[in-house]
This record gives sequence, C-alpha cells and structure tokens, in this order.
Amino acid sequence: MFSIRPPAPLPGLQACIDGKTKPPGSLGQLERLARQIGQVRQTLTPRLGEPQLLIFAGDHGAARAGVSAYPQDVTWQMVENFLAGGAAINVFSRHNNLRLQVIDAGVAHDFGVRPGLVDAKIAFGTQNYLERPAMTAAECQLAIERGAAIVRQLAERGVQVVGFGEMGIGNTAAASLLTQHFTTTPLAECVGRGTGLDDAGLARKKDLLARAAARANLPAHAEPLRVLAEFGGFEIAMLCGALLAGAEAGLLLLIDGFIVTAAVLVAIALAPAVRDYCVFCHRSAEPGHLAQLRALDAEPLLDLGLRLGEGTGVALAWPLVRAAAAFLDEMASFASAGVSERL
Repeated sequence: MFSIRPPAPLPGLQACIDGKTKPPGSLGQLERLARQIGQVRQTLTPRLGEPQLLIFAGDHGAARAGVSAYPQDVTWQMVENFLAGGAAINVFSRHNNLRLQVIDAGVAHDFGVRPGLVDAKIAFGTQNYLERPAMTAAECQLAIERGAAIVRQLAERGVQVVGFGEMGIGNTAAASLLTQHFTTTPLAECVGRGTGLDDAGLARKKDLLARAAARANLPAHAEPLRVLAEFGGFEIAMLCGALLAGAEAGLLLLIDGFIVTAAVLVAIALAPAVRDYCVFCHRSAEPGHLAQLRALDAEPLLDLGLRLGEGTGVALAWPLVRAAAAFLDEMASFASAGVSERL
C-alpha cells in the first residue's frame, strides 16, 4: 500500500552547511534541522512555501468510562471552536501564516456540511476498548486510507510541508496504551493527567488502562494495525495514514505532541523510514511523550511545558523550521563572502 524509502544521500549537503559564514556547529540544533530539510527535500536551496496544518478529530468510546477530566461533548464543541477561529491553534496559525484544515475522522456529532471541515467520518466514535477492540480491522484500514488520501491530494497541489494536530477527548489514554506497546515502557510511566485529572482521576485512569491492556493481552510481536485497532481512535488511525502518505511523497512532516507521536510510532512500526521525514516540534508535559521521544531518539525543537494538543507545538515551532531552511538557502559561504576560514 505504501512504498517508503529513506531520503537519498544529497552530495555536498554537509559541506554546504559547514561552509556557511559561522564556526562549524555553532547554530546547534538548527544545523541538524537544516540537514534534515535539505535531505528530505533533496535540495541545497530549500524554499518550503506555506505549510498545511491538519487537525484530525475523533471520539473514543472509553471516554465515557472516565479516562478524561472532560465530557465527550467537548470534542465536537472544540471542533466548532476551531471552525469559528477561536482556539489556541487558530491564534498561533494566524500569527505564523499556517493554513489550517480540520478533519472529522470520527466525532460523535453530526456537523453537516461546513466550510473548513473535511467530512472523513468513519463512525460516531470508536468502541470502548475496555470491553472490545476500539475499531474493526476494516474501520482501521479505512481510516488509514482516508488519512493518506488527504495528504496525497496536498502533495499533488505542491505542498511541501504538513503539520499534524488532533482533538479527541480521551485520546491521551489511547496514546498511552499505544505507547506502552510500541516502546515497551511500563504502562504506569506512559499515563499522565491528560486534560487535567486530579490524583484520584489519574489513579482511576491508570487502573482502567491496565484493565484494557489485560483484556487485549496483545503479544509483543502483534501486527501494528491490530494494536492500533485495539486501542486507537479514528483520528490516530487517520494520522497514521497521513504520515505514511506524507513520507511516501517526500514531504517534511511536523509532529506535535503525545497523541500525534503515538501515530508516528504506529507508522514507523509499519515503515521505519517514516522517521527520517519527521520533525519533532516540542516536548509535551505528558510523561508518555518522554518515553516516545526516548524510543525514537528524537530531540524536539521546543520544551515549553505544553500539553494542549491541537497542533499548537507545530505552529509555535514553524518559525524555527523556516529559519533552518532560510540559512541553508540564503546564508553566504566563506568563499562567496570573502571571509577567511579558520586555520
């Protein structure tokens, strides 16, 4: 279904970076980012254009069991807030000239036809994974295909950079279960407060997720899509398909926090080369995100204590991505500027 290879070696890329008018390595993480951008886009003069930010929204059956501090209705209410332009991600996207698109992957609400909303709904939320798999295999596959189709259309229009965000009450719980499986980190270390659980709520969440893991009783070698179908949400499955299609098309993929990185784990389990296309934008305050980043050997661009989701980390990190591409494209070399290099 997907043919994903690591980016081909780009001759002269490291020499180009080292030859800029600066001491080698003095731009730190921006130099590593510039090298990744040049490699992914296969050019020494990257011009990324305007990126597309996608927010995938979906509901989780387990949310009604108490894994979140907020009621499930907040999912559709926040989608309405996105469409009205009033959420944090709207503010940050406007400030940084990011195009924003909201996708209904499986919200438990009928929005009708709405400007700015892509109707890719699989169902009105997943099943409760405390009792049965969250998705059927067919639903999971369909979600992946729909996510992939959205990104393929963007690539055909010439988009070079796609950022990923999400919305779904209960999706930190689903991400915790996926993280535990794909990183082999103890489940308790993958579970955080999500939207703001108190100590009693956090203890309940950990107990519920331990019960879900015991019910599924998945072997370590379980097929990645089976794991995704057991615990994931429609928004996470669509994110997975979108990531796979983006890597296949050679796009730069801007990764938000805990939930989006859970989708990255699934995508990498299916196609390891996806990792090469991912820029990890921030370190979430969710403890499970640390386990994810450790497993992926990823150093995010920002560490601001964020735990909002929505793609907010992507929007805030975008100026750094632009800066890395710009210095590779525009900064003079020692030779072109007539500056002496070190002895």
